[in-house]
Amino acid sequence: MNISKSIKSKENWVELLLAWSSCLDRELPWRERYPRNPYYVWVSEIMLQQTRTEAVKPYFNTWIHKFPTVHDLAYAEESEVLHTWQGLGYYNRARNLQRAAQEVESKYGGNLPETRSELESLPGIGSYTAGAILSIAYGQREVAVDGNILRIYSRLYNIEEDIMKSKGKRKITQLVEETLPIPAGIFNEALMDLGQEICIPKYPKCGECPISMACDAYALGKEKTLPIKTKKKAPKEYYVACALIMKDNKFLMHKRADKGMLASMWEFPMIIDESADKAVHDLFILWGEESNVDSIWTYSHTFSHQIWHMSAYLIKQKNQIVLDKNLKWFSSEEYMHIPLAGPHARLAAWAKKILK
Repeated sequence: MNISKSIKSKENWVELLLAWSSCLDRELPWRERYPRNPYYVWVSEIMLQQTRTEAVKPYFNTWIHKFPTVHDLAYAEESEVLHTWQGLGYYNRARNLQRAAQEVESKYGGNLPETRSELESLPGIGSYTAGAILSIAYGQREVAVDGNILRIYSRLYNIEEDIMKSKGKRKITQLVEETLPIPAGIFNEALMDLGQEICIPKYPKCGECPISMACDAYALGKEKTLPIKTKKKAPKEYYVACALIMKDNKFLMHKRADKGMLASMWEFPMIIDESADKAVHDLFILWGEESNVDSIWTYSHTFSHQIWHMSAYLIKQKNQIVLDKNLKWFSSEEYMHIPLAGPHARLAAWAKKILK
């Protein structure tokens, strides 16, 4: 493909995109003023990974209320950070935000650095996030290539390479670099808007697209077949049996290990297994008398790589429980203020009625 020739034939699409974006009425709290607040850009970009924009808004507002600056985040208790993040999932994002804030506070006086190499050295900040911060907050001519941009350029320039593989990503990154105007930040935000509002994955709204006349995929009728993207492996399914153990109107809760999936989050005592029967059997062996094995609550929770088919059981403890820092009793009021693992937060909300 002759990139220079393709760009020349589309020379006005950038202006059309910017004009369209300037007329959008998107009320996004991280875009309330210009120039953008680097901390706000950073937090919003991390939250927007794997999460829809509308879902992020209330979490962003709560986060900024609790941790308005890098300094506040750096010195917050980890449990408060995780609890504030609760519901967004992928909790390493929150941990990395705090770790990075601590580095920014100690190395850069609380100000996010203004070079790509320094930003990418911070926990949780990759090429895209660094590009977004540099272009949007600092006005630098930097690309910010994420899934939205890969999809848009694949369609716009009829890129038939797999966008999840290095060859496809390199080709699109080169195109973005060659079409990147000044100021780059406004352009990058416009691309984000287009990818979220119009050039969406399965059913693009080509009839509403401001640059459809420049789109090769639209002209060729390929807008629904592009981009070419490697399919992810199907998530593995597990069965999770949870114990509701009560004492003095409180539930027993367990804190997960500080590394691995859902690290440092609280949960009801549970057994996870590929066999539903074995999960239930082992739960009662470990925690209580097998007097009633009928579940009182069921729910399926999908992670990116796993599906948990959950069931909960009221269990009468058979032995004296020895408490420690990772095993405690919590009332319904208390456990709603600790960081709960995603699916367990749903169970905790439901279980409140048992304590009434």
